[in-house]
Amino acid sequence: MLNRILGIDPGIGRCGFGLIESNGANAKALDFGVVTTVVDAPLPARLKELYDSLMEVFKETKPEMIAVEKLFFSKNITTGIAVAEARGIVLLVAEQNGLPVYEYTPNEIKKCLTGYGSATKTQMSEMVRVNLGLEKKPKPDDAADALAVAIVCGLSYKFKTKEEYRFSNTRKVSK
Repeated sequence: MLNRILGIDPGIGRCGFGLIESNGANAKALDFGVVTTVVDAPLPARLKELYDSLMEVFKETKPEMIAVEKLFFSKNITTGIAVAEARGIVLLVAEQNGLPVYEYTPNEIKKCLTGYGSATKTQMSEMVRVNLGLEKKPKPDDAADALAVAIVCGLSYKFKTKEEYRFSNTRKVSK
């Protein structure tokens, strides 16, 4: 059974996306690229721009599930916060489209694709190229990272149906 998996590498300035079709053992790239936002725009405007662009990507690619990189804080907390805000937009768009979300840490992605948790960007993009049978390494790096997380999802997860994934969310707001 083939599954359409949209991988997302969240970011506020550049958010990578990569759509694959996977049956678990084999995967094929269908589309990939980046969504960018205007650097000098105020943060709320950038988040809205990211939201609108991702809604368009979801509409055009028609994924069945989303694979997203989990947030990893290193030294730069300011950058980490911006990525967290972008990641929140990704999760919101997935939820609004009724899609299950599968999350993987950068270390899990690297280990799955290369067998080594500290693989370089070059090693990762080469493994993405090999796994998808591409002639060239996908560019830019954000798109390659998004394809990588989609491949890992296809290789590592026993897929659930949308009904199994969705939980009953019948909370009502009291007035």
